[in-house]
Amino acid sequence: MSEVAKTDVVLVGAGIMSATLATLLKLMEPDWSITLVERLDGAAAESSDPWNNAGTGHSALCELNYTPQRADGTIEISKAVHVNEQFQVSRQFWAHAVESGVLPDVRSFLNPIPHVSFVHGAKHLDYLKRRRETLVTNPLFASMEYVDSRDEFARRLPLMAAKRDFKEPVALNWTQDGTDVNFGSLTRQLIGYAVEGGMTTLFGHEVRDLAKESDGSWTLKVTNRRTRQKRKLNAKFVFVGAGGGALPLLQKSGIEEAKGFGGFPVGGQWLRTGNHELAAAHQAKVYGAPPLGAPPMSVPHLDTRVINGRSYLLFGPFAGWSPKFLKQGKVTDLPLSVKPNNLASMLGVGLTEMSLVKYLVGQLALSEADRVEALREFAPSAQDSDWELDIAGQRVQVIRRKGAGGVLEFGTTVLAAADGSIAGLLGASPGASTAVPAMFDVLERCFPDRFPSWQPKIKEMVPSFGTELSGEPKLFAEVWDWGTKVLKLDHKATDVPAVPV
Repeated sequence: MSEVAKTDVVLVGAGIMSATLATLLKLMEPDWSITLVERLDGAAAESSDPWNNAGTGHSALCELNYTPQRADGTIEISKAVHVNEQFQVSRQFWAHAVESGVLPDVRSFLNPIPHVSFVHGAKHLDYLKRRRETLVTNPLFASMEYVDSRDEFARRLPLMAAKRDFKEPVALNWTQDGTDVNFGSLTRQLIGYAVEGGMTTLFGHEVRDLAKESDGSWTLKVTNRRTRQKRKLNAKFVFVGAGGGALPLLQKSGIEEAKGFGGFPVGGQWLRTGNHELAAAHQAKVYGAPPLGAPPMSVPHLDTRVINGRSYLLFGPFAGWSPKFLKQGKVTDLPLSVKPNNLASMLGVGLTEMSLVKYLVGQLALSEADRVEALREFAPSAQDSDWELDIAGQRVQVIRRKGAGGVLEFGTTVLAAADGSIAGLLGASPGASTAVPAMFDVLERCFPDRFPSWQPKIKEMVPSFGTELSGEPKLFAEVWDWGTKVLKLDHKATDVPAVPV
């Protein structure tokens, strides 16, 4: 065993969260030493990889699960507004990073793509109309349109109109100024900037254990996965941004804040096509209504993805299941995560989430033909030969203690020790899109003595920091226009090629 190497900060995992935090710390404290440890051989190889997520840039423009209908028929929009507020923070930071040279290649990670909600049937059309009427009263959603004209539907979404029987009414909530985000490219650029600033990277290395020292620092045991060589790192602050691998490490840390938490892994599968004609005829991210019992992350959608300069279409996700917490994890991940302090939480969820279990069982039984048939609800002309099945990333949904049992949560949770010496991130969607506000949360909770002195710099990067843009329409217009210009996002409508109906 070699000597213990000292560093100010250790980041575990080379995904969008660690990359964002590394960049923020380099901008705030350029003299701090940072070491990033990643078990795989490259950055963004798990959940941040573009093929492992929808890249929606979750801004709650099209996701119907964020705008449920109340019992009295009114539409609840608080979740949608909160998620969009978070995305606006990320968008401003990205604009600052492009402007200041931190992100040299904006088009590789951000492209303008309309965000669309799609329903059919009179009952759902009524809901969609009321959803739009409620949302447009908020400045963040003011540009949303309601479209129920067959001709307009066909003009905007020719692939979805082809061979469609329009006897059943269809409608859209259309927001022209959505985006497609390649979080893999974004992550690699941010890590590149931090490395240029002196950050050390250990790829192909895995943190096997960690322990707190008497001086409040942490010593991490790290193993080179290729050579099996072991080393120790000692850090004043540790951030665990390891996706599904975060929960086991936070459990090993022994911090009180991680007790009672469990995780439930849900895999994803997509139908994917690189057929140029199909991709050219569908330039939008179109979300439908969630199936009964489906988790929010499983809302069906037909997405344009721009990866390495080329457009693809993805449809899904279809749920898969594995006890692994990572796509490249171990089958022992789930059973080893069950501890005495979270057993009641895990069992409680197992007893109360029968609709989710039923949904997963149904998904696992789907054949390839069944999946293409599900796609035909969106694209009736879909041919089996144009589409292939692709395995997406693993997501670990948070199980939190509640009363004597537990509750399954769909979202992103930041855990931090009371003394601020260690923090981690659990959960999934909206995840990556909220990386910047999530990491601001980490900085504020873990560095309370320094955070006030950082705020002027943060306000320079994110002009709306500390302000809800929903209540400041003038400020929202200013930062939106600035971001649109810097990020080179031309959201003007473009005609898409027609597809024979």
